[in-house]
Amino acid sequence: MRFRRLIQKRTYFYDRDVYGFRGTRPIEPVEYTPEELQNRNQNANLLRLVYAYRAHGHRAAQLDPLNMAPQETVHELDPSRYGIKTEGESYNLQGIIHVGKSSDPSVSREKASIETILKHLQASYANRIGFEFAHIPNAPERRWFAQLAESFHKPKFSEDEKKYFFSLLSKSEVFDHFMAKKFPQVKRYGLEGGESMMIVLYQLFREASLAGVQDAIVCMPHRGRLNLLTDILKYSPAALFSKVKGNSEFPDGLPASGDVLSHLAISTDLDFGGPEKLHVSMLHNPSHLEAANPVALGKARARQMDLYEKGKETNCFLGDKVVCVQLHGDSAFTGQGVVTETLGLSNLPHFTAGGSVHVIVNNQIGYTTPAMNARSTVYTSDVGKMINAPVIHVNADFPEDVAYAANLAYQYRNKFRKDVIIDLICYRRMGHNELDEPAFTQPQMYKKIRSTASVPKKYEEKIQKEAILSADQIKAFREQYFSHLEQQLEASYSYKPDVEAFKGKWSGMIPTTKAVTKPDTGVDVDVLKQVGLASVATPENFKVHPRIGKYHIENRVQKVNSGTKLDWATAEALAFGSLLSEGYHVRISGQDVGRGTFSQRHAMLVDNETERTIIPLNRFTAGDKKHGKLEIANSHLSEFAVLGFEYGQSWESPDKLCIWEAQFGDFFNGAQIVIDVYLSSGEAKWMRQSGLVMLLPHGYDGAGPEHSSCRVERFLQLCDHRFDVTDLEKDDNPNMHVVNPTTPAQYFHLLRRQMHRNYRKPLIVVGPKVLLRHPQATSDLSEMQPGTTFQPVLSDPLFSNGGDPKAVCFVSGKLYYDLIKERQARGMDEQVAFVRLEELNPFPTKDLVTEIQKFKNCKQFFWIQEEPQNQGAYTFVEPRLRQLVPSLVYHGRDALAAPATGISTTYKKEQAYVVKGVFDRIK
Repeated sequence: MRFRRLIQKRTYFYDRDVYGFRGTRPIEPVEYTPEELQNRNQNANLLRLVYAYRAHGHRAAQLDPLNMAPQETVHELDPSRYGIKTEGESYNLQGIIHVGKSSDPSVSREKASIETILKHLQASYANRIGFEFAHIPNAPERRWFAQLAESFHKPKFSEDEKKYFFSLLSKSEVFDHFMAKKFPQVKRYGLEGGESMMIVLYQLFREASLAGVQDAIVCMPHRGRLNLLTDILKYSPAALFSKVKGNSEFPDGLPASGDVLSHLAISTDLDFGGPEKLHVSMLHNPSHLEAANPVALGKARARQMDLYEKGKETNCFLGDKVVCVQLHGDSAFTGQGVVTETLGLSNLPHFTAGGSVHVIVNNQIGYTTPAMNARSTVYTSDVGKMINAPVIHVNADFPEDVAYAANLAYQYRNKFRKDVIIDLICYRRMGHNELDEPAFTQPQMYKKIRSTASVPKKYEEKIQKEAILSADQIKAFREQYFSHLEQQLEASYSYKPDVEAFKGKWSGMIPTTKAVTKPDTGVDVDVLKQVGLASVATPENFKVHPRIGKYHIENRVQKVNSGTKLDWATAEALAFGSLLSEGYHVRISGQDVGRGTFSQRHAMLVDNETERTIIPLNRFTAGDKKHGKLEIANSHLSEFAVLGFEYGQSWESPDKLCIWEAQFGDFFNGAQIVIDVYLSSGEAKWMRQSGLVMLLPHGYDGAGPEHSSCRVERFLQLCDHRFDVTDLEKDDNPNMHVVNPTTPAQYFHLLRRQMHRNYRKPLIVVGPKVLLRHPQATSDLSEMQPGTTFQPVLSDPLFSNGGDPKAVCFVSGKLYYDLIKERQARGMDEQVAFVRLEELNPFPTKDLVTEIQKFKNCKQFFWIQEEPQNQGAYTFVEPRLRQLVPSLVYHGRDALAAPATGISTTYKKEQAYVVKGVFDRIK
């Protein structure tokens, strides 16, 4: 155990300029007094019993609202196991358990009888709420939680609070009944059976607001989403009903395809009596369960860092002003791997958002899958123990207990800035959707459900018995809300939608109808030299590794001073630094991004003797408020969650260049869901723009099937570029850019272009491996000066003014350098022209036409690629390029199931054919 803790604590000494390194808020431990320690020794048997309740009490708790689960006999809770008699004994409680005084439950008694102690333990740990916190490795944290559970007096909610709980529950049920009556064929994924979810969220929002939180970032799946939107979050029922009737949620004229009813979202301000109104952002979600979790976490972190940067907080800890609330389904929380990936981010210094509150709306069933087939753990929440998160299980049939549990959860999160889980154990009154028959597969469960009064009805009976509301008042309230929904339904016929996306921080952005522009992205050469030198500057007495000093720092200084032969990493540093100097922030994350997979970047430097870590570009900008910050976020070994997190970062502000780099391009496919449902289609579905950049190292160099290809064909298949390219005047509005640059200057301009437009688009960079240090793949500062920009197509330098070659070959990527080397070796410089497609999507039709017109007498045209014929860019390029060049011929590898061979001799033979064979085909 000691060794493991030492390993977990091993870290760099991070300097002040390591921007974004945010640890958890320090908590001072509370030690036992000598008197308490002595009493714990003297009453060790009682201490063992108390520990048993803290660890196992939840197993005896009454958590199932259906009472169908067999009640376990928990032998660990038997006092006789510890030699304790259940009658007549009295114990000193110091340092063992908190039993509140009758006059003031927050103050512990000094002594109590065993009967009182057992009653208190039963009420605290084995009633309708069950706690799991004994697994937390931090002893002071466990002690704090135990005292909270034992001393936190269940609030006597006021009549007004109970009336509000009633209103939340009843309005949710009335809404579901209204939808069932008016739209019986609509799958609304109602909240019936889980209405207490509304209580949880109300309490969480209220507690957060009163604690000074300004923003809540919320993600949730489909169940109960419409109930929450139209009540607490104030989404217009008229807008909702308009959507239900088949209308678009966006105004006419916008290039939006829209999304389904259960994916609607909202940003709204709510007043809970806190210092400021609470701004709640309910994020759009895809149907892929739990995929929204890392997106919400990333956006929450970005929102908090943005507040910090604007100087609104001085001594800021993450979570002070922003809270992330993630709702989950029971089967999905256990079954979807992205849950554990996202949990793994929760306490990492460049990914933490200061603690998320997780709410599992536990139906006790999947689509039709019972728990016994849905998980291998006792509770659906057990995966949360991987980060030592405490769990609060609560019976959803008792709304006041639910409110109490939510209060406890938020107090923990607010104290420790760590994740906490509420397991809201409820049921699903209908099937997976309202058109489904659940009794086909769960006949006994649904026989029980259909004979059980609803949660709102049970609570209405309770408050009637307490004389808070009469039956007539309850009936009038329900009828009034039903009437309100009727009025909103009528209003939906004239409802005109608005666009929420381009407001606030995004007010300077525009929805795009034309997104093919060539902005001037050049920078003054003197500024570039300052940035380049600053990117490798180190403080006095800072000792870098000798090889870094010689081959990275000295080389860069020499190249920057000469202004020639700049490599890829230098061009990247120049792009980053120049953007920082203009006030933009840059964040790059992924595995090993600080150094770079290929030891090329070294954007963070580590002292060879002390392991002190610095970010040189942040030292260059230190002290200037107008400068942005560079955040180097080395991530854990995950693709799905980290890419989703960065997508959430990119949603927060258009003024941050967000980059995710794969260790090798092949590994992006672990995040394919994020690419499919967010990156490629998010703007079309939701009109939410993202400028996220994906860097995907790619290239065939004999490294085998999983280290060669970023599968560019998959990204191109997701692109929405038209197939008919004959109309040169038609505007292009791509859903994302896919590029394969071959020079450092091109890469420099691409990164800067991301920020120098009044809209944002994702950028997929088919990145280099070999080209990082290729002697010919270099650029001069003159190629980055004012007046220069990214070129979608690069001419052959030998044919810049045209000519009369025998063949014109179109190529994309690093293969170009192998081909021109072979051309020179064969003495065919005047016979073959190579045209580089640097941008694949949007397809650069106009630039290609300009190139093709240079070669009016040429009869042979080839498309050449390293990738197999069924992969790479060919299937995307061919139907478009053939419209410009009908005689186009393919040259390259045959179709293959894997991206590349793993047999070195086969690779060499194939590569020789690709590079040499095309020259043999030229007539």
